[in-house]
Amino acid sequence: MVAINSAYSTTTYYQAAASILAAGTTSTTSDADATTTGGTEQAATSVTLSDAALAALATKDFATVVADTRAKLTALLQAADRTSPLEGDRLAIDLSSLDARELFAMASDDSFTEGEQEAAGLEMQRRFEAALAGPAALADVTGNFTGLYKAAADYLDSLGPEEKAGADWIAGRAAITDAQKQLQADPKTMPDAGEDDPVALYLALVEAGQTAQPTTIADVATTARKTLDSLYADAIKAGKAPTFNKATTVGTYIDLSKFDSRSLSAIALNTGDKFTAEEVRQAETALRAKSGAALLAGFQNAAKSSDPTAFSQNIISIYSSMSAEERQAAGWSDQFYQAALASYESTSKLTQMFADAGGDSTGFLSWMGK
Repeated sequence: MVAINSAYSTTTYYQAAASILAAGTTSTTSDADATTTGGTEQAATSVTLSDAALAALATKDFATVVADTRAKLTALLQAADRTSPLEGDRLAIDLSSLDARELFAMASDDSFTEGEQEAAGLEMQRRFEAALAGPAALADVTGNFTGLYKAAADYLDSLGPEEKAGADWIAGRAAITDAQKQLQADPKTMPDAGEDDPVALYLALVEAGQTAQPTTIADVATTARKTLDSLYADAIKAGKAPTFNKATTVGTYIDLSKFDSRSLSAIALNTGDKFTAEEVRQAETALRAKSGAALLAGFQNAAKSSDPTAFSQNIISIYSSMSAEERQAAGWSDQFYQAALASYESTSKLTQMFADAGGDSTGFLSWMGK
């Protein structure tokens, strides 16, 4: 039994969500009854900053971060023709362009309005949930919580130094460390790491249907349209024609690979009929390249594993981390997911049968010709 009274939070992060489940609300998580441990780490959707990038982030003082965040937020609001980043209790603008330190600045600095801080909190919640969505789906299939808690640890460790110095981060990270120690002894039992465990809160919110709602795909499309128009205008101002030809020597290359996957999905699906046929085609190409790279990384990760179910586990995790629009635009159908799930289940059964007959997973892989 996990009592949901508080969670890792900063100013607004998860506070609204936690309040829904507070005041005595509890969530029960039962032990999984899967027959295999799974536990394959899903590397395809993780993001690792280089040492140089981390050093660059660390060199900017926090006052500068706050000022830069204000400038970026003002530009986003102007582009969306809005005075607030919220529409009711939902995000009305896409804050994905803010890095972790900027988002923390927006959530914690008093120079930002209450609504702006609330919006930052919703985006922080959304990012944490997005990091856990794939591993959580995999844990539900395999019954192994190890990868889920590792994903949470990696996410918290990736945040900025100011955020990591706060009591809420310290308490949340300590809870995850405690949970990981428990999982070493029993990876298939949901750990009891106390009320500061952000993973337990996330699972409770999922069960209650109270996870953060992303910016609507229509609003994402509006932002993507204005971003493209701005890139075109900058190119023309510089005296060069905008082009999608990467090999251009006379024009300005418009690199759609720098757009996030949901923005690419909005363009590829021509949401709101805002995009040209060429923009749609280029977005489809860029999005499929991203999904192909994720699949390749999942395959390479699986090739290093001694678990014969590793690749199907990676597909399950990647699929579950994508939005409905991303799946549609990338061509990842429900049948694709079901095929990965069936592959996992059948291979798991074969592995268990092989083990029962006196073999082991390594021997099973050799028998399969790995």
